[in-house]
Amino acid sequence: MIRNSFQMIGLLILFCLSMSAQPSSGDKLNAAEAWKAGHSRHGEGFDVGPREKPWVMTGIGKVNFPITTKNPEVQQWFNQGIALQHSFWFFEAERSFRWALKLDPECAMCYWGLSLAAADERGPQFLKEAVKRKDKVSDRERRYIEAWEARGQTDLPADAGGNNPSDEKRSKRFMYLLEQLVLKYPDDIEAKAFFALDQMGGEHRYAADLIMQQVLARDPNHPGAHHYRIHNWDSAEGNQALDSCAAYGRIAAGIGHAQHMPGHIYSGIGMWQEAAISMDSATRVEKQYMRERLVFPFNTWNYAHNQNYLGYIQEQLGMPEAAISGAKQLLAAPLDPKYNNPTRYSAHAQGTIALSRALARFERWNDILDPNTFNWQDHTRDKLTRAYIETLAYLGLNDLEKAAKSYAAHAALKQEIDKPENKYLEAHYTIQSLELRGRLALAKGEVLNGLNLINDAAKQQAERFDDEDDPSPWPNMLYNTLGRAYLEQKTPSLAVAAFEKSLTIVRNDGFALAGLVEAYNAVGNKGKATEAYARLLYVWSDAEPGLKWMAQAKAVGLQAQPKDVSPGPQRNYKSTVLTQLGPSVWESFEAPELNAVDAQGKTVSLKDFRGKNVLLIFYLGGYCEHCLTQLKEVIKRNQQLADLNTTVLAVSADLDPALAQTAKSLGVPFPLLSDPKNETARRFKAYDDFEEMALHATILIDKRGRVHWSRTGGSPFTEFDFLIKEIERLNASTNSEAAK
Repeated sequence: MIRNSFQMIGLLILFCLSMSAQPSSGDKLNAAEAWKAGHSRHGEGFDVGPREKPWVMTGIGKVNFPITTKNPEVQQWFNQGIALQHSFWFFEAERSFRWALKLDPECAMCYWGLSLAAADERGPQFLKEAVKRKDKVSDRERRYIEAWEARGQTDLPADAGGNNPSDEKRSKRFMYLLEQLVLKYPDDIEAKAFFALDQMGGEHRYAADLIMQQVLARDPNHPGAHHYRIHNWDSAEGNQALDSCAAYGRIAAGIGHAQHMPGHIYSGIGMWQEAAISMDSATRVEKQYMRERLVFPFNTWNYAHNQNYLGYIQEQLGMPEAAISGAKQLLAAPLDPKYNNPTRYSAHAQGTIALSRALARFERWNDILDPNTFNWQDHTRDKLTRAYIETLAYLGLNDLEKAAKSYAAHAALKQEIDKPENKYLEAHYTIQSLELRGRLALAKGEVLNGLNLINDAAKQQAERFDDEDDPSPWPNMLYNTLGRAYLEQKTPSLAVAAFEKSLTIVRNDGFALAGLVEAYNAVGNKGKATEAYARLLYVWSDAEPGLKWMAQAKAVGLQAQPKDVSPGPQRNYKSTVLTQLGPSVWESFEAPELNAVDAQGKTVSLKDFRGKNVLLIFYLGGYCEHCLTQLKEVIKRNQQLADLNTTVLAVSADLDPALAQTAKSLGVPFPLLSDPKNETARRFKAYDDFEEMALHATILIDKRGRVHWSRTGGSPFTEFDFLIKEIERLNASTNSEAAK
């Protein structure tokens, strides 16, 4: 049923898309010609994904995966796709595989590659096409196709009980076939790499590492083997992968994820400086790609994840201003009703988490309560985070009355948390509730009850810490909170135990080390206090001035030299010049020029509208009913848009008199522009190089002439309530910048 629904939606989209190949005069094609010209000629799996042809990429690592094709260019693009696939850059991998398929429409392994890259419901569609062609390739390639076919197969015979084959059974069949492939072709290191990928982590971690070492023995610069080794040891014995951490970012210097993943290992084992360099490198490489390819923050999950993770590491290094600034960047990113909204773990969600975590960790209570700090949305996750940090803020300001009211708002969310779609928040709610109740009890003088509640919260947090999303969303390690409470209650021996426990969860945590300096000194163990102080001086060697925890540790009066106790070799991180890697901040990009003409033959330029926002709409032509529906909606909103200092321009391949006819029939109050050769459409990425046809696009350009938001695809964008709100937000932002 779901699949049939998806197909029907795809067909409806395709119907409008199919019209784009019609003559610019606006004359309609018959139905048969329309379907032939549309995206459906390659199947519904091609209606989403990359639209622009690939380019030869550098800094991605090199692989050699021979396939059956008579076109050497196909082999080139396939190899590039595999290299990108090994770095989990699925979108760009798909672009390369799709272009290879365009050059060789019968390439079975190109379809196989697409099935790997399309990590959604399209994967099985592509794999079926590979299966259809498996008899036309080598025995080795056929084995690849059949292995993945087995893993995805759902129509295997039922067992004796009438049950369908389980995922476990299909996985075992897949592994058996992949093993046979490796045994039959022992020199095929790609098969070994994919075998190791499937086995990495968990109970087969050591076996997987042995296989990856075999790959590296043949090719020391294999990007996939190094990448998979890092994942293999992530969150468990991370020092095992330090050699791959050093190699992977060098081999795949042009891929943000190759810079990012070593940061996982470095942060997991407490090498915070190295982690900062890795994650900052990742953000810069990613932002450089976004700038060059005109990619928006909501088009790539990596952008938000990198920035959030960098902020977490900066917090560990005692850099609140840097962490807060990065989090605000995420919240300033354009929203999107599909890709950046409160329901998704995108820029808004991660920005909210990052900013709330940094402000609470560094006790910026007034900033938390400032109504202009956050862009809170009507979503359970936002409401839970808000109630939690505002309760902390009121407690920090010693306003117990408001703290109690804020906690009541937190408690009242229990019914929402119990809904199936919010179950992922249940553990957070429980731990937050215990912590807040404990802090409230301490504030009221109920010491024993408060300590017990915070201890319970700390235990639960520690138990699930490794299962949290990276980076941790928690502003405080609660064993640190407990340790501080013990210090206030003059029980330093218990504080020592709490801070030491915290350090087993987060290695080289500066906040725990600062607490240990005070706690060990209070119990009379100067040696241990000095050791903790030496470690703190190293971890916070780049800390911003004015941190109260550092001041309290210094006040103890100990003398020490910075000491690093991290495992493995370190880099001289201060010698790295990060500015060479690209921009540190994502910015909207300069809009290309229009060079389109109106119905009177006058060339229209975006410069003519400088000082106004421009809502630029690419539609297929006056023959496209979906397009006309969109234009009618824009006409209804025209005055509202004008009141927001926004001008509408609509572009198609139509020529006069088709433009005039559309304008007259609809009563269009804004310019309709002609782009007969789709040159302007290409510049604005409103053109499909694979299908060689124009696309729908709705683009918001700010009054500086910079593209703020865009949606391009197979159907017109019609969510104008969202656009109105985003324009309002854009105006507020640009007005604020102008005021500065």
